[in-house]
Parts: sequence; structure tokens; C-alpha cells
Amino acid sequence: MRKNSRNTPEREITADLRNIREMSSLRLIFLTAIFFTLFDNFAFFRSLTATYPVSPGNIPFLISLVTFLVFLIVILFSLFCFRYTTKPILITVLIISSIAAYYMDTYNIVIDSTMIQNIMETDTGEVRDLLTARMFLYLFFAGILPSIIIYKIKIRYKPLIKELLTKLIVVITSILIILVLVLSMSDFYTSFIRAHQKIRRYTNPVTYIYYTGRYISENMDKGEVQVNPIGTDAKISETDNDRELVILVVGEAARADRFSLNGYHKETNPLLEKEDVINFPDMHSCGTSTAVSVPCMFSIFKRAEYSENRAKHTYNILDVLQKAGVNILWRENNSSSKGVADRIPFENYKTPENNTVCDVECRDEGMLVGLQEYINSKKTGDILIVLHQRGNHGPLYYKRYPQSFEKFKPACRSNELQECTREELDNVYDNAILYTDYFLSKVIALLKQNSQFETAMFYVSDHGESLGENNLYLHGIPYFMAPETQTHIPAIMWLGQNFEINREILKKIAKEGYSHDNLFHTLLGLMEVDTSLYDKNMDMLKPAKDISLAEESGSLKNNEE
Repeated sequence: MRKNSRNTPEREITADLRNIREMSSLRLIFLTAIFFTLFDNFAFFRSLTATYPVSPGNIPFLISLVTFLVFLIVILFSLFCFRYTTKPILITVLIISSIAAYYMDTYNIVIDSTMIQNIMETDTGEVRDLLTARMFLYLFFAGILPSIIIYKIKIRYKPLIKELLTKLIVVITSILIILVLVLSMSDFYTSFIRAHQKIRRYTNPVTYIYYTGRYISENMDKGEVQVNPIGTDAKISETDNDRELVILVVGEAARADRFSLNGYHKETNPLLEKEDVINFPDMHSCGTSTAVSVPCMFSIFKRAEYSENRAKHTYNILDVLQKAGVNILWRENNSSSKGVADRIPFENYKTPENNTVCDVECRDEGMLVGLQEYINSKKTGDILIVLHQRGNHGPLYYKRYPQSFEKFKPACRSNELQECTREELDNVYDNAILYTDYFLSKVIALLKQNSQFETAMFYVSDHGESLGENNLYLHGIPYFMAPETQTHIPAIMWLGQNFEINREILKKIAKEGYSHDNLFHTLLGLMEVDTSLYDKNMDMLKPAKDISLAEESGSLKNNEE
């Protein structure tokens, strides 16, 4: 008996170690839920406490919200984790959540359906730009380390029926606890649910799991995509006696307030200011990411009506113009055309195979090489060329321009933008704008060499960019809560001398408010294509063209008299 008594502490320690190495699946789920809540939700709690500061009046609500999130995660994993799926699911979500936590904490982004789409459509170059040492620390401590612990734990399972009944009880109990929390603090929760959707979108991993599921359900392979033709009556106007040559430049992540044409205090448009350009200072984007804005701006649908599904199944403006007989070419130096150029001639300029102007990466100006030869090869018909820029794609803005364009110094040379000073970040972003100014001036120079056409350049960015304002970086914030920096975009037009339009009137009406919604109809007007789809009220140039025609008609009448 004494021997057994002396061994009791050792047996207790052994039993405690065994309990650590072994536990029930529900206990493991509960502990993992606590880990997710406390270590993967810094962005959520930062946003939450900015709205509900830690104070005696708010502390009960804050504690209840932490409890709410724990039990919500418990419900989520209880429904999907079973004998052979518990460890794989928990480990997978831990890894993904650690990376999600890094990007939410660092750039203050929200991982919703648009961001999931961006992730799915990104390329390896964009991924490389986003990799940092800090991200790998997040991955190791919040992802890999807890995953190793879970992997080594032996899970004790009850017989199937008992296990299912226990889970049912846990789920029901968790729901009841959440209901009690909400009902006991209904005033707080009513305000939180109605007015603070932005804060709720930072919950990790609940939000991205929900939006990933929605993205998968909306994009499941349903066979070959059937595209509905529109504008089948499109044709070149009978009054069009000249050939058009239009270059549409789709910018990337450029914001209107960084163009000196719009009053910015730095000289970021020194070359464009020497040209007779028409600046549209009040232009707004359709979305806050390339994946949304690019297909939206080319679609017939206005932003309020637009959806990815509708755009995917409907001809865009390039399809309509091609149907009318316009020669169209898309040159790509960004990620992709996002489906817009699927049915038209497309050339990839992201690699040296086509782009002859490459150093640390292939430059936008490389898209102009050989373009004159293309123009010369088209003996008949109007020509529309789309150039999709690399532009100001972040976070490595310093890679977006050749070193000779580093006019503003010091410039941030890191992808951990929060580590740069505000001056460094502003300078590096502005240098990339300066390079766009140079690129657009070269586009204009090319058009000037083709005076046998009615020539025009139209530059418009796809969306803007956040540069640390309110702790936000990059872009992709849901539109309803996006700051002006991500939606207010630059738009510039240059028209050749042969283009018949009242320039003074155009410069006046250019100050009115426009958006990507206008692009479809403005391109129809620029290319002088007649179709029942055309809405003259949406054509940015129509009033100035009408006045020009009226002036010309009056001049002819006076000459006849």
C-alpha cells in the first residue's frame, strides 16, 4: 500500500500528460475555437474597440461578443468535423486563417467574395510581391505550430450514435448561449448588426469560410458558358466618312487625387500637362478591384445592375464593336482581361516573349512596340486598341517604374507598407504615376503619327488605392464601405486634330460627374457605331459632338447663302 501511495503523484502527472495528448473531438474543437478567437482576430478587435472603446459601459458587450464568436466557431466545426475529417479540417483552416490574419492585420483588408475572386484569379508574380518575413511568422506561430500540436493529439471518439448525439447537444447548447447573449444585450447587438457590417466582416475564419462557400457555389462548373449576343444590329454609321483609331488605356490602381491635372501639389503629370488633353476630374469606378471593375466597365450593365454572372453571360462592348466591323486588339500587361477579351484578338505582354521592354518586370511602354505595324496592317475598317497597364499595382510600387523615374525621394522599397513612413509611401506611389504620365504621352505621340485617322486616346483607371489612410492599404474593400481613395479614379482623353468636336464645350462638361457606367456608350460614340443599345445620355462626348455638328451645319448654310 505504501508503494502505491508513493507512486500516486507520478501516476497523476502521467495521467495529466495523457490528457494533454488525448482528448475528445469536441474538447479539441472548443480549444481551437478559443485559439481562433484570441489569436486570429486582431483586426476584428481593433475595428471593434475603435467603435466600442474599452469602458465600463462597453466591457460586458465586448466580453459577450468574444463569447459569441467562440461558440459560433464551435457550431461551425461541430457540423463539419467527424472521425476522419477533424484534424484535416482544423489544420487546413488554421493555416489559411493565419495567412488571412496577416493580411487583415497588416493591410486592413476584408476577405469577402470579391477578395476570394481576386485570390482565385491572381498570378504567381502578384503572389511573390505579397510574401514577407512577417507573413511567415504569422504562418508559423498561428498556423504551423498549432497544427503540429493538433496532429500529435490523439482524439478519443465515442461510438457513432453517442458522438452524434453529443454534437447535437453541443450545437443546440451553443445556439442557446448565443441567443441568451443577444437577447440580454439586445440594444448593443441591434446597433452592431444594423450599423457595423464592416466590423463583422473582419471575423476570422467565419467570414472567409462563408464567402469561399458562396464563391464556389456561384462558380461551379455548369458546362459551357452560353454568352447572349447583344447589339446584333450594330454597324458603322452611314455618316462616318473617316476611319477611327482609338487607343483605350485601362489603368491599374491609380487614384484621381495623385494626378497634378486634378490639383495634386506634386508634378506627377508634367508631360500630359503639355498636351491638349481633356481631364475628367469627377470619375468613379464600378468596383474596388480589377476582377470586378474591368468586366463591369466593359459591360452594358450599370454598377447598380452589374453582377459577375450577368457579365459572363452577355456580350460586352468589345464584342458589339467587333460585330460592327471594328478591328480590335487587346494587349495585356496586368493579370488578365478578366474574361473581357475572351472573344477578341489578345496578346500577352507580361513576359519577354512579346514585351521587349523588360528589366525587373515587363514595362507598360513595351505594349507600344510593334503597334504601328499592327495599325499599318489594317487596310480597312476602324481600329480600337486596348492596353491594360501594370500601372500602380501594389504593394511593391517601386517595381512599377524604371529607376530613372524615381523623382520623388525617399521611396518605399518594401511590401510591408506599414513599415514605411508616409512620405516614403507617397513618393513611391507618385513615381509610378509619373511613369504612367510618360506612358500616356508615348501613346499620344503614336496617335499623332497617324493623322490619316480620326484619332483618340482614352485613359481610365480600374479602381483607386489606399495608402495608409485610416490604416487601410491597397484596395478591394467592399464598395459600400470603400473610401473615396479606392473609387475616385483618373480619366483623361486626348483627341486628334481631325476629330470633330467642340473642345471648349467638352472641357466644360468634363467637370460633371461620370463613372465606368459611361464607358459602353462613350465607346459607341467614339467609334461612330449605330445600334439600338446606344444611350446618348450616357455618352460623355455627345453634347460637345452635337454642338460641333450644329456649328458645322450652320457654317455650311452660311457659305451657301
